[in-house]
Amino acid sequence: VQLQAFGGGLVQAGGFLRLSCAASGRPFSWYAMSWFRQAPGKEREFVAAVSWSGSSTYVADSVKGRFTISRDNAKSTVYLQMNSLKPEDTAVYYCAADGRPYGGGSSSPTRYDYWGQGTLVTVSS
Repeated sequence: VQLQAFGGGLVQAGGFLRLSCAASGRPFSWYAMSWFRQAPGKEREFVAAVSWSGSSTYVADSVKGRFTISRDNAKSTVYLQMNSLKPEDTAVYYCAADGRPYGGGSSSPTRYDYWGQGTLVTVSS
């Protein structure tokens, strides 16, 4: 399984970005997907998850109301729409894929067996 994340960049506070993560190597639509992030000097933290069917989504309290996760199974891609960005959102963002099929999505990183290479998001004040 390969995950390729892209879409990061430099944006001013209050701006927006959309991250994409393209998956290959197995049937994409069978597996829950998620986004995590890691800021300099901090541990990796959960951002958002979407169930295998796309019918359920979860976001961390720190981004609720600003970030939205979605998936397009026809394109084998998961997205993270990030609006009203804040400097504290600066981090490397990683997409991750569940190792077991038909999952509902989880905030625990141990649930995910496959990780993308990360894409850097920098929010300037």
